[in-house]
Amino acid sequence: MTAPAPKILVADDWQDYRLLDSGNGGKLEQVGPYHFVRPEPQALWSPQAPARDWDGADAIFSPADDDEAGRWRFNGELPPTWTLRWDDLKFQSRPTPFRHLAFFPEHSVHWRYAREWLRGRKGGHPEVLNLFGYTGLASLACASAGAKVTHVDASKKAIGFARDNQQEAGLAQAPIRWICDDALSFVKREIRRGRRYDGVILDPPKFGRGPNGETWQLEGGLAELIDACQTLLRVEPAQRGSARGFFIATVYAVRLSYLALAQTAQQAFEGAAGEWEVGEMALPHANDPRVLPTAIYARWRS
Repeated sequence: MTAPAPKILVADDWQDYRLLDSGNGGKLEQVGPYHFVRPEPQALWSPQAPARDWDGADAIFSPADDDEAGRWRFNGELPPTWTLRWDDLKFQSRPTPFRHLAFFPEHSVHWRYAREWLRGRKGGHPEVLNLFGYTGLASLACASAGAKVTHVDASKKAIGFARDNQQEAGLAQAPIRWICDDALSFVKREIRRGRRYDGVILDPPKFGRGPNGETWQLEGGLAELIDACQTLLRVEPAQRGSARGFFIATVYAVRLSYLALAQTAQQAFEGAAGEWEVGEMALPHANDPRVLPTAIYARWRS
């Protein structure tokens, strides 16, 4: 199967988040009422905003040699958390030790995609598996659209943040299973149990460790994990190509082309009727026509 033409998904549906500027390996963002400067390796161009806007941000993250590590420098006092809103979903943002702000704004394009599929499905309660679920926004978006959600992450702290977001969103009674486990180990057990899901969301890191010392490397494990996810979507396990549902994979790995992700996913789903989209995800700038590339993706629905 030939990969479809690439499509750029631009997350332009935010009110509480704005990308103010980017360049020289960084990005200037407004997150709620606060301004942040964070590293962005793909911003190779020159910034447009004056240096005083960057220097005057509420918090600036200075990276260390490690890919994610570093330290925050605060120019003023910030609360431990603050509330943001996307669509009808409320959640908490906060600065984390690994430069993140407890959410990825570009993922809103996938939250909307999953919601559209779930709301268009007739009958029953669809079940969604969210792997590497982090702070739970995809899980909450799906739960708010009527799905039963299984949320898996290897970090107890991330699951704690996700539970806080569940309360913030007013979804305390939503049917969400919070599971601290290694993603691939969990998926393999679900296959042995004969479990099936209507949707699978996959957002793996480049490197990671499971709660029991399991190791994860993206380039070595991605194909196996996608193939296992495809198995969980089959209506009849013995009949390849009978999948019905949706699948979303996002990858933050500069060395990996969208074509590599697309063709790996298409091989796993060989024969499954449905619609593929592949390409890049991006954030729009608030005051100029450029977009900032953030990740590659492949998604399918039937």
